[in-house]
Amino acid sequence: MIQPPTDAMLVPFDGSFRVADYATVPGEDIGKKDLQKSLKKRVDQISKLQRKLYADDRFAMLLVFQAMDAAGKDGTIRAVMSGVNPAGCQVYSFKSPSSEELDHDFLWRTSNRLPERGRIGIFNRSYYEEVLAVRVRPEYLAKQRLPHIDVQNIWANRFESIREHEAHLTRNGTIVLKFWLNVSREEQKDRFMSRLTTPERYWKFSKTDLSERGKWSDYMAAYQDIFNETSRENAPWYAIPADNKPYMRLCVAQVIAQTLESLPLEYPEKSAEELALFEQHINHLENESG
Repeated sequence: MIQPPTDAMLVPFDGSFRVADYATVPGEDIGKKDLQKSLKKRVDQISKLQRKLYADDRFAMLLVFQAMDAAGKDGTIRAVMSGVNPAGCQVYSFKSPSSEELDHDFLWRTSNRLPERGRIGIFNRSYYEEVLAVRVRPEYLAKQRLPHIDVQNIWANRFESIREHEAHLTRNGTIVLKFWLNVSREEQKDRFMSRLTTPERYWKFSKTDLSERGKWSDYMAAYQDIFNETSRENAPWYAIPADNKPYMRLCVAQVIAQTLESLPLEYPEKSAEELALFEQHINHLENESG
């Protein structure tokens, strides 16, 4: 089974991350079929471990996905979680906040969607939009009905809130993994062209996609600050090369599988008294009439 060097994709916890230092392509040429076979093995592994996570009922797992448009968030989530029992997994996509959501603090809408113990929760975009899109487009702040906007400190304050929020989650049994799908500007252009020239993909393209692309440098600067401010041992970020979709999906699956494998998960044990009753239950079923 192919094992990408995902440790090298881990964003450091010391504030030394630089976007330019992280590749958008694999470091070696690997065939698509080999990648797909390895992904299937990882998906099977995740499926088995998720059942154990559910039975253990002490931990939850939160997977956060952030990326530029066309990086492949939807496809990655679908491919990696395809073997997981739907009862043990939940996916939420966060678009522009609703009027109700704007009447609360910026963490409220995602806090309402956190996974229960035993389940894997997936955020397709997340509270990080509040220090990403809102930072690149500060006019969005005007819609948030804040009583006071401290322009000098608002982002530092939000980073602090996020770090405290994630620390609270991990202290209470939620494993937080965060993935940045690192697509290049050139690859994004190719994917946009595919959407604009393929009828069955027209629906994927939005007129805002190009305006956001025009702020690429601003987004990269915002991402760099996000990772340096919020990649911590308890809630790490991974910068996943995203120009090669099969490789990207395998990397994500590997991180999830290895993290689940590291947890002290146990199937619940029955007491001696309960086990003694099993014989009675077996006899009852074996002698059941009709």
